[in-house]
Amino acid sequence: MNKRIQTGLAWVAGAIGTLIAFIVGLFVYMNATATPLHPDAKAVASVTSPSSPQWAAAVEQSRQTARSGVVTQNLPGLSVAVGIGGEIVWAEGFGEADLEKRITVTPETRFRIGETSMPITSAAVGLLLEKNKLNLDADIQRYVPAFPEKQWPVTLRQVMAHQSGLRNDEGDEESLAPCERTGDGLQRFAGEPLRFEPGTRYRFSTYGWILVSAAVEAAGGEPFFNFMRTQIFEPLGMTGTRPDIAAEAMQGRATFYFPRFGGDTRYGPDLAREGDHSCFAGARGFLSTPSDMVRYAMAIRSGKLLQPATVDLLQTAQRLSSGDETEYGLGWQLENVDLGGKPARMAGHGTKRDFIGGTASLATFPERGMAVAVVTNISFADTKSIAVKVAQAFAQPGAQPGVR
Repeated sequence: MNKRIQTGLAWVAGAIGTLIAFIVGLFVYMNATATPLHPDAKAVASVTSPSSPQWAAAVEQSRQTARSGVVTQNLPGLSVAVGIGGEIVWAEGFGEADLEKRITVTPETRFRIGETSMPITSAAVGLLLEKNKLNLDADIQRYVPAFPEKQWPVTLRQVMAHQSGLRNDEGDEESLAPCERTGDGLQRFAGEPLRFEPGTRYRFSTYGWILVSAAVEAAGGEPFFNFMRTQIFEPLGMTGTRPDIAAEAMQGRATFYFPRFGGDTRYGPDLAREGDHSCFAGARGFLSTPSDMVRYAMAIRSGKLLQPATVDLLQTAQRLSSGDETEYGLGWQLENVDLGGKPARMAGHGTKRDFIGGTASLATFPERGMAVAVVTNISFADTKSIAVKVAQAFAQPGAQPGVR
């Protein structure tokens, strides 16, 4: 081996070693400088709504779960609500809605719920299906002609089921400029070809639900956010749920944060960037409270908003053209979890990847008549595990059964 090659290899090895040392050093520095927001779980401030004494043991266990989650994940704030048998049996806020102002989270504090907006938006589709104003298997251009035809046809069902071939959003590189109408959000992706033939794969696409929202707006005959307010939020008493529009002054909105390093909340928060999420419409354009999310989940199962057959349709796992079943319905993530020592079907939604300055999870257990919602004001938190643990506390032997 000649000297030039040896010198080159030595230089490359040195550069790699320097890079590794830098990365390790950065992690060490971030660990060393990460200040715990809540050092003592018992000292985490909280505000609760009155709950029934019959649930006292489950509430206390769940309260400990929530406090532990706030401390171990280093979350600014957290809010939880549980509904059983058509009633909210517990709601409590923990930690800080605003770290600088030391404002404690309450059950009424509004959070960004991100992609958990999708199962709520699915109810709008359900209402229009029942009125024969939408057809799941019609080409999407029937309702949204501004969306150009692609190399393959794509249906409303495929868009809702994340089988459309549309790509996902750009994460924290996404523009947060406002949109006056839902159709304005199509400009982000409408001109691009599909990534695969619709129906052949499952690939999550937030953009797809902007397209769903545009179809709702067209079939409903009024602006999307107006339709959601008049047809869903107001009838169900969801007074804490609003569009996430930066220009609107609003009481009780949390301050939003983003992990300062590595997408890991344990390293501490930075303020999330300012912006307007109206362009995302029903994909992730709502502020809400866990209590409102639980009200919604219980109402659709009670027949108050949708016919039972419509809810079953939305919460049934879809299939690919190969016949393989996905774990996703029409706006609902679907899986089985252990609840009270028995397997239980869970329909809900949640994600850790949202760049919005918050994380939310909605978990419903139709056969148990139970719904749990957990939200926080920092991205990349694990709210789902907290929601499942809370559900387990309320389903364990000895807890009072809910009305089914």
